[in-house]
Amino acid sequence: MAELLGYLASGLVTGAVFALMASGLTLSYSATGVFNFAHGAIGFLAALLFFELTVGFGWPSWLAGVAAIAVFSPLLGYVLHRAMFRGLAQAGETAQIVGTIGLTIALPALGLWLVELAAEPLGLPPADATSLPRGLGPYPAETFSVAGVGLDSDQLITFAFAAAAAVALWAFMRHTPYGLRMRASVDRRRLATLRGIDADASSALAWTLSSTLAGLAGVLAVVTLGLDSTAYTVMLFVSATAAVFGRLRSIPWTFAAGLGLGVVQNLVAGYADFAEDITGLRTAVPVILLFAGLILLNRSTARVAGSAAEDAPPPDHLAGLPPWRRRLPWALALAVLLGWTLTRSAGDFYVGVVAQGLVLALIFCSFVVVTGIGGMVNLAQASFAAMAALTCGWAFASGLPFPVAILLGVLGATAVGVLVALPALRLGGRVLTLATLALALLADQVLFQVDAFSNGTIGWPMPAIGLGFTDTTDPRVRVVLLLALIGLVALLVRNLERSASGRAILAVRSAPAAATTSGISAPRTKILLFALASAIAGLGGVLFATSKGSITATDLPAFAGFVWLAVVVLQGVRRIGGAVLGGLIAAVFPELLAGWGVSAHVGAILFGTGGMILARHPDGVLAQMAEARNRLLRRRPPPSPPRAEPALRDAPAAEPGDGFRMEGVVAGYGDVTVLRGVDLAVRPGEIVALLGANGAGKSTTCAVAAGDLPVRAGRVLLGGQDVTRWPAHRRARAGILLAPEGRGVFPGLTVEENLRTWLPDPEPVYERLPRLAERRGLPAGALSGGEQQLLTLAPALVRPPRVLIADEPSLGLAPLVAEQVLALFAELREHGVALLLVEEKATSALELADTVAFMSLGTITWTGPRAAVDGERLTTAYLGVTRR
Repeated sequence: MAELLGYLASGLVTGAVFALMASGLTLSYSATGVFNFAHGAIGFLAALLFFELTVGFGWPSWLAGVAAIAVFSPLLGYVLHRAMFRGLAQAGETAQIVGTIGLTIALPALGLWLVELAAEPLGLPPADATSLPRGLGPYPAETFSVAGVGLDSDQLITFAFAAAAAVALWAFMRHTPYGLRMRASVDRRRLATLRGIDADASSALAWTLSSTLAGLAGVLAVVTLGLDSTAYTVMLFVSATAAVFGRLRSIPWTFAAGLGLGVVQNLVAGYADFAEDITGLRTAVPVILLFAGLILLNRSTARVAGSAAEDAPPPDHLAGLPPWRRRLPWALALAVLLGWTLTRSAGDFYVGVVAQGLVLALIFCSFVVVTGIGGMVNLAQASFAAMAALTCGWAFASGLPFPVAILLGVLGATAVGVLVALPALRLGGRVLTLATLALALLADQVLFQVDAFSNGTIGWPMPAIGLGFTDTTDPRVRVVLLLALIGLVALLVRNLERSASGRAILAVRSAPAAATTSGISAPRTKILLFALASAIAGLGGVLFATSKGSITATDLPAFAGFVWLAVVVLQGVRRIGGAVLGGLIAAVFPELLAGWGVSAHVGAILFGTGGMILARHPDGVLAQMAEARNRLLRRRPPPSPPRAEPALRDAPAAEPGDGFRMEGVVAGYGDVTVLRGVDLAVRPGEIVALLGANGAGKSTTCAVAAGDLPVRAGRVLLGGQDVTRWPAHRRARAGILLAPEGRGVFPGLTVEENLRTWLPDPEPVYERLPRLAERRGLPAGALSGGEQQLLTLAPALVRPPRVLIADEPSLGLAPLVAEQVLALFAELREHGVALLLVEEKATSALELADTVAFMSLGTITWTGPRAAVDGERLTTAYLGVTRR
């Protein structure tokens, strides 16, 4: 019994650290949508600072803890938000993943490099595996006996701090206005800004708190993990298991899952005797749980038909060039590389380095297939390469001819790729990324540790590839062979993109629901991509082994796939040229730094900071260069936007200092202009009905008025003040409230929490609308459509805005509920509110409106009093039939 209690107690302490790390990971992800792979690196930096302050400078542990946890960590989180995370939140998933992976590499390297520079002048101790860090408690740690279980002071402090942090975080999120704003921003970020919530400030607060939790977890774990940055990255992925069981949303469930994970890991290590027969199974328990949690608890979130792709292809700025002009730079680069290679000697060091870079480039081509074309981020590519190389080595050692062994290796990698693709059939996005990483770690820790397969630490010898008149022992031959193979892969990818399969892949990537209804099989498409990518990675793995002369289980670790993905995405994962450039940089750049006597940390720092480029240019360096060229060629002043002819106004216009006005507004989406010189005015106590056919620009007008869409030309006035450059949350605080098309509620928040985003006290709403009072504790998403619309408009009754913009408020409502909603508008008019009403049912809008404005093709074609509107005008507005 004492043994069991000991396992439970120590497991709870370990799990407390997992829970802290996972809670911070969940907080930042749920608040911003960015899964921070650098979360463990932040914890490492805090631990490194704590170590140097205590051991190097002799600070008391409590003071060093305050500096590392309460000062440095939150400041680092805020700086990273401003420098990178804010931009990444608007980028695609691939850029988000790779950007944070770059930080995972750069942050520890930056910390270690600074310590390296300061070690001699300041007498700081080295930060390496020989370091003996202290904990937050007394040094040396004191031992206590609790219920017959021996625990030291560091363990007790760890659990106490973790529990206190969890309670404080829960109270902050549930019982403070800041927590409510953060949860509203998570639920519907756009709606939060329309309610006056500064979503950017909420994100900054989330990153600050998340970084603080990472710093606390890092300092608490430093006694156990030491100053090994890789161990902190491993701890991140163990903690990700707890975050997954909390569905990356619930902090209480995440914390409980972290505690349970620590206990389960300890119990398996102590009691699972069967695990002794399977090498690596004990340490792989969190990885197995992570994969199981991803499969059981998560499904891919498919976009609905007609919606835009999250990772839409970038514009092709070279589309206007003839094919020969597009290929000329690459042909010249190939000629120069071949000429340089063939003029060097066989023993030239840098020819071998270039050959190694081309091996990596061949493996990187697999990322072009699965990520660049398919839009799926796969972190198991290094495992595919290792699988092929080990299978080839095992087959050759078993007596098979080397060509047959190579074929078996590639087929083995392809088969594993298909197996990995099976969970991809129901997973997507970041969840798929974590699943492929879990499988890669499982292969590293279990499969590749089987001596019969990997031949232990010795590995398998690999011969050179014979070509009759020569073989690949000559690096020049390897360069030529690899260039030929990469050319074949490029041709294969080009044909794939132009084939029916390529069009099916693009359809599945951009609009899965629409692709399915068109008869395209998404599972078959994903399996095809994974199989092809794993075959290419497997061929590259075999050539890697033949270049090295042998292959062991540790030559191609799973975490190498981390760095590989980041390198190729930084260059441009949609193009084979990006893979080639990335491979050469990954091989040549470290050797150049070493030759110049520069610390290896500098290369990691430069590479990691390159990930910040993705916050502004998610498609990589090659796309950025093409964009810059396009800007140079088109550096001409843009033509003045067309202004609509002055509209006939049968009603008096609002005075410049009254109400709300739009003057000559031009706006649109991307390169598409929707509004073309819109002039519109709404006076206090007036309802203006904006009518027109679908596609006329009515919803765009509402978005521009609320600040949800920027203005290209013209201006927006509120009470005579120019608010054109004000963001949506600032306009909302000034009194412009938009009830958006659909339902303007936060479905994940309760009715009461929805009201509190706009009102300090919701009780007056309950007195007016008892139905909402009955449902105050229910999530808003559980209400009926009519109740949701009443919840949207109810705050305006208690705290009337200066301007209310209602976009299709009766859409999908029963007639009685629609009448109730329109009656609320009449009441608000009596309170002096300026109302802009966009309504699908023209008859209902005309019964309520004082002034009517007709819109067509982005311009106001007529404005006048309601009495001047007849059937002929309505026909003209909606059907485009001109009056005779």
